[in-house]
Amino acid sequence: MTRVAGIDCGTNSIRLLVADCDPATGELVELDRRMTIVRLGQGVDKTGRLAPEALERTFAACREYAGVIKEFGAERVRFVATSASRDAENRDEFVRGVLDILGVEPEVISGEQEAEFSFTGATKELVSHEHLERPFLVVDIGGGSTEFVVGEDHVRAARSVDVGCVRMTERHLLVDGEVTDPPTAAQIAAMRADIEAALDLAAETVPLAEARTLVGLAGSVTTVAAIALGLDEYDWSAIHHSRISYERVREISERMLTATHDERAAIPVMHPGRVDVIGAGALVLLAIMERIGATEVVVSEHDILDGIAWSAA
Repeated sequence: MTRVAGIDCGTNSIRLLVADCDPATGELVELDRRMTIVRLGQGVDKTGRLAPEALERTFAACREYAGVIKEFGAERVRFVATSASRDAENRDEFVRGVLDILGVEPEVISGEQEAEFSFTGATKELVSHEHLERPFLVVDIGGGSTEFVVGEDHVRAARSVDVGCVRMTERHLLVDGEVTDPPTAAQIAAMRADIEAALDLAAETVPLAEARTLVGLAGSVTTVAAIALGLDEYDWSAIHHSRISYERVREISERMLTATHDERAAIPVMHPGRVDVIGAGALVLLAIMERIGATEVVVSEHDILDGIAWSAA
């Protein structure tokens, strides 16, 4: 067993996994997993730069994670940064800050590398489930981008497109700096058109129509699952490998896009940092399911973070 720490810094959140990994057997023993909403991608779509307050929120989370990594004595640390820091003009400032705090340089990976990690993390356990048809289509709906990966045991094709819950919210649902509460029909239609165009782009590289099992990752998907399951509090074990029907996803998507901020915030399993972006995230999932004709989505709590940990091991 090798003790490793994987950090995934996305557009909306930063996450840490400390685990003991045995690449020979495929066993991963989780020691600590945590997530902090930092909104690193705040305003990047408009300004092209990482905001000072977004950087400070991210660095504060890094300082906390450095303490956890030291406490567990991880032998190897890998820090992967995704969409927001890939797009920003001042990404060097971000890289220097992370290096100072954690002693490792963040790897600003391509969307294709991101997809590889997501597929490994999501499917390493599922390959032994004989009742799940292959190929898998793994979709990782992030804050700034969504990754699409098709494969059986290994990746066959992958594509990252610039459609995520934060980017769609900022692009279509903001008026004078405030999220429309609830969105108008015209705003939802514009957002849907953007998502459909991104699906067309993904389909140029990834054979979406060949998918037999849809596997959904990341906070938008797990939040939809938690609501569908009627949980009073977030329960990782109930959500992991749950199977949510298309009908439930459609109902929840419609509910999130017609509810007010306070109504969404009152849902017991809703993370405060996801209240304003869950409508967009649920709509992305719904559009994907409709595009490929999926009757259900298999929800995985193992995702890019687990893939990063495996790569470190």
